[in-house]
Amino acid sequence: MRHGRKTVKLQRKKAHREALIRNLACSLIDHSRIRTTLAKAKALRPFAERLVTLGKTNSLHSRRRAISLLGSNQLAQRSVKSLFDSIAPASADRQGGYCRIIKLGQRKADSAPMAFIEWVDVDATIGDDEDEVEETAEAAKTEES
Repeated sequence: MRHGRKTVKLQRKKAHREALIRNLACSLIDHSRIRTTLAKAKALRPFAERLVTLGKTNSLHSRRRAISLLGSNQLAQRSVKSLFDSIAPASADRQGGYCRIIKLGQRKADSAPMAFIEWVDVDATIGDDEDEVEETAEAAKTEES
């Protein structure tokens, strides 16, 4: 029986799984939305929501706890700054449910179920990146003509 065993192992050892979740969390904080497998997204959600809860207090202790959870490299420190400056204040009035998972269907290569995971309250930054991609694609088409 599986009583008390909540950890999703993702077919990895503990150190590898923790590094994966840290990297996914840093990517989610930096890009506001990432595309990954459904199992990884479901494993990432509680970790990311715990980080936002830490970010809402905005004290030195909570910043140090966030750095200890994400790691002490430059990417993690930049992610912690972004978390405390933009993501946590946007979710200040929300009491939970900071992330949303959108199912996308199956990946062609191996039929793995794919999903987007994104912040619920931070939607303004996503549209800007997509517009820039569309503008560069249109500029490339006009240069070819």
